[in-house]
Amino acid sequence: MSSVKITNDLYSVSIFNPNMRVFDIVMVTDYGTSYNSYLLKGSEKTALIECCHKSFLEQYLNNIKQVAELSEIDYIILNHNEPDHSGCLAQLVEYCPNATIVASQAGALYLKNITNKPDLKIQVAKNGDEISLGNKTLKFISAPFLHWPDSMFTWVAEEKALFSCDFLGAHYCEPYTFDYNMAYPEKYEIAFKGYYDAIFGPFKPYVLAGLEKIKDLPIELLCTSHGPIITKNGRLEYVRKMYETWSQPAKNEKLTVPIFYTSAYGNTRKLAEAIKTGILEEKSDAVCDLYDIIDHDLGAQAQLLNSSDAFALGSPTINRDAVPPAWMLLSHVDAVNNQKKPVLVFGSYGWSGEGVPNLIARLQGLKMNVFGEGLKVTFVPSEEDLKKAKELGKEFARTL
Repeated sequence: MSSVKITNDLYSVSIFNPNMRVFDIVMVTDYGTSYNSYLLKGSEKTALIECCHKSFLEQYLNNIKQVAELSEIDYIILNHNEPDHSGCLAQLVEYCPNATIVASQAGALYLKNITNKPDLKIQVAKNGDEISLGNKTLKFISAPFLHWPDSMFTWVAEEKALFSCDFLGAHYCEPYTFDYNMAYPEKYEIAFKGYYDAIFGPFKPYVLAGLEKIKDLPIELLCTSHGPIITKNGRLEYVRKMYETWSQPAKNEKLTVPIFYTSAYGNTRKLAEAIKTGILEEKSDAVCDLYDIIDHDLGAQAQLLNSSDAFALGSPTINRDAVPPAWMLLSHVDAVNNQKKPVLVFGSYGWSGEGVPNLIARLQGLKMNVFGEGLKVTFVPSEEDLKKAKELGKEFARTL
């Protein structure tokens, strides 16, 4: 992609990466992505807003040079310093000797470690701070945890443009710059929702706070760091409304306590059934269903776990550890919003029984409230073991 003129003084110098299929290890990106960067010319000074991934430096420099000399850049604005935005900075500053980097307080700290350049010329931007480019003014809006602690927005009133970094964006790549000329809008909507779930789903209270901060701005151009530029007459209201809807606090009509387990010979399953009986005897109106982890979609189970009021997790011990399906489920847990969530751990074992304590250690590391010491049973549960499991379920339910 080459540079694209957005307004008389604002240009996109973005990079398209249609071949990317995985982002940050954990997110599938079926439609690629873009690394959006913008060059804004004022009557006196010039600002480059956002950078790009280090793998595309040469192309990125060529895009910039189509609209400005690198030596003319006075400011490099980094609203967020994840390496897909800041990766090329260490090299870029060598080409832009007159540029001052602008970032939040947290961002300034991160940049020195990302670039390994302790002598970077950085100006810290606090909430409400402004920088004049002459006939254009950059105003900075603090937006922590959207989706890093360093995040901020940049508002340019003269352009009616908000540079929101990752916020309201999408990992989506078409050979077009604006939302109104997308060829496959239905695919964009899929990418937009997947992006929210993976990137902003853990930070819903901050999403609502971020929307509140920008609600009164007369935005006509929403210049995100991934995906198309969103326009007032295009999808601006749609993206704001969807983020607001998806970020509402979840409210279960009934107490929801799913029980996830995996069982080699049915012994851990028997414990799960007894625990369920105990929970329902104590909380008869609760929603308490059993889920064999290997028989159900992992993502759907993770969503259920994340939205539950409490849960139980069972695994046998094989080769001194809990089995992989249990670990896979925990790898999908929202570690931000599940802190202090009550959980009960149980399992059958034959030799040494490390599965239950290993799971407990991991759940405690995730800051969840593990109930007691869990329940371990050797091989096939006896009637006495099943009574203990049932009673443990009742005791667990009483705490909810």
